[in-house]
Order: sequence, then structure tokens, then C-alpha cells
Amino acid sequence: MGRTIYVINPNSSETVTRGIDAAIAPLRSADGPKIACLALSEGPPGIQSQRDVDGVVAPLLRKATELEDHAAAFVIACFSDPGLHALREQSRRPVLGIAECGVLTALTLGQRFGVIAILPTSIPRHLRYFGAMGVTQRLAGDLAIGLGVAELADDERTFGRMVQVGQALRDTHGADVLVMGCAGMARFRASLEQAVGVPVVEPTQAAVVMAVGRVRLQGT
Repeated sequence: MGRTIYVINPNSSETVTRGIDAAIAPLRSADGPKIACLALSEGPPGIQSQRDVDGVVAPLLRKATELEDHAAAFVIACFSDPGLHALREQSRRPVLGIAECGVLTALTLGQRFGVIAILPTSIPRHLRYFGAMGVTQRLAGDLAIGLGVAELADDERTFGRMVQVGQALRDTHGADVLVMGCAGMARFRASLEQAVGVPVVEPTQAAVVMAVGRVRLQGT
């Protein structure tokens, strides 16, 4: 398989991009498709507001245009799925957003999903999206850890907050599956699942799994 699945992190953080790359490493195989992760150099250090989301759409589309001829599929690695529908219009390749894929995967693992957001200001944006997806009746809750993207680099503090929020979603809100609401949380999936005792979906992994399946089934 000569083409590549491009996982585009729409922020400019190489730390987040490396974390995403490590999280999807188990999904690479010798017989392809190839999977490449890249940051959007024109993006902000973290996507934390609707303005950030809207601002990365144009550079994201330009980058995808540059990659189109070499692409097998695109994955937009931001939990707001910026530019998802615009890129689907633009590209001839499969285009997957991690929020959409993460939630859809969660619906196969439990009846009510909870979302671990980074900041309280992220939650209204998530709720608008879940409403558009038609899944709010399956949403148990969406709670924030109160840390921005840059602050996620503090592993001990971040993981501690994620465990607290995950337990609250489980015990108080009735979530039986959790979705990480930021690609920068990727490295904590397995340890969080063990700590909280319910399935945890890392949304970039969920999206790449779908992308690999779509690509491998093309032409069969």
C-alpha cells in the first residue's frame, strides 16, 4: 500500500504530536497502510476556544491539499473536528475526525459515555457537536480537568485530575465508558482505564482504527 494515512494535529505542539504518534504505534503494520503524524505549524499551541477551532480550518485545508495525491485517508486529530466537513468536500479520500470516531466507538462499549474535557470552556463546544451528532441521550456527562493543552505536559498532575474526573463521571453521572476529550491525553489511556475500571476510548486511536479499516477494504 503506497499511500499514507495522514494524522493531522491542527495545533503546532510537537509534544502533542509525538504523543499521538506513540498512541497509534500499535496500529502500524508491515503491510500498511503507512501512518504519518504531523503538526500544523500555522496552528496555535493548543486549540482551546471556538476561535482557535475556526482559525485552523483554512491552513488545515491547505495542508491537506498538499498531501492529497499521497494520501490514503486523513484523520483530524483535534476533539473539535475542525474543518471535518469542509475537508470531506475537498478531498477524494476518507476523512475522519477524532471526536466523531471517539464517540461512535464509545457507543459500542457502553450505554452512557462520559467525556473528560480539558477546560470548562471546551464543554459548550462539545455539547453543540454531540447535539449535531444526535447522541446527547447517550451522554452521561462532560467534565473538565481544568488544565490547558500546555499544562498537560505535567504527567502526575494531569493523570491525577483525569482519574478524579473519570471517577466522578462513573459514580455521579453514571458513565460506563469514558472518552478522552483532547488528543494531548493520549498517553494516559491504558493507565486511566485501569484506575477507573471502565473502558476508556482514546479518540485518535479510534479514528485511525477506522481509517485503516477503510483503506484496507478499498478495492476488495
